[in-house]
Amino acid sequence: MDLVVIEPLKQRHCAECHQGPLRFHILEFNAVICLDCADLAHLVYLPRGNAALTRRAREASSLWAVVIRHSRRRKRYERQGLLVEETALARAESACLADADSRARRRARDAARRAAEDVRFTATLTTKILHLYPSCPPQRAHAIATHTSERGSGRVGRSAAGRALDEAAVTAAVRAAVRHEDTAYDALLMDGVPRRKARARVTAATEAVLIAWQEEQ
Repeated sequence: MDLVVIEPLKQRHCAECHQGPLRFHILEFNAVICLDCADLAHLVYLPRGNAALTRRAREASSLWAVVIRHSRRRKRYERQGLLVEETALARAESACLADADSRARRRARDAARRAAEDVRFTATLTTKILHLYPSCPPQRAHAIATHTSERGSGRVGRSAAGRALDEAAVTAAVRAAVRHEDTAYDALLMDGVPRRKARARVTAATEAVLIAWQEEQ
């Protein structure tokens, strides 16, 4: 079980030595205890953000603790970093510097691989769109495929159904594109019309474009 240290949102003072306000503290039987009294003051703080450095510092440190802070927005405690031995952090930093070039090359290779995968998937999705909507202009089909499959976008093309080229998912992506680009939908939203009402108003126009695109050339 991890040793947990809290980064408080409010001012806290140690229940034993009364020093404070504290940057970090632990809880012992619901009492706030400073790091000095908890025999953890010799540890140094390593903020989250560098996975390789964090992993190596944790592995090199014989004593370490997870630092957490309460998020008011998410209403939960979230990890902020680690407290580790200073010597362990120094060794971890040296190790990361030593293989920085190889890790950078690996990241570049991974990025190139993902980019190639994205290009292939966009081409496949474009073909699927043109199969379902043979009269859709090819450049428009490609634009829709590129938009909906953008990595990290959370759009339909990145969903499991979209990646599987599920017909309903592809149709939903095309319908959304038509709604935004070929109807007054966006203008209605800008005028303050609620989303559901705006969609209802442009349904006929949207379906007219989709029906026209479904017709064989």
